[in-house]
Amino acid sequence: MNEIYQRLAEKLYEKNPELTIGEARTWVELLWEDFESTRAKAGHDYQGKQVTEQIVVQWIHHYGPKLHEFVATNPKYKKMLEKKGYLH
Repeated sequence: MNEIYQRLAEKLYEKNPELTIGEARTWVELLWEDFESTRAKAGHDYQGKQVTEQIVVQWIHHYGPKLHEFVATNPKYKKMLEKKGYLH
């Protein structure tokens, strides 16, 4: 999993120069966990990490350049990033 997270973090980092590589990694982990937990809560069968990776890649391409702005409107992500020490 670390390899996948790192590869996705590097993609996000390339898309969004406002993020550090550490912040990008945290975002990837948060997006990954959020997708899998939301899908499970909705009662969908687990489709494997390949499906989750495809979704996270799509999100990186669509939302990656502006992802740093999302923190201001979403307390859940703000709290998680503060925990990791990225927000003051």
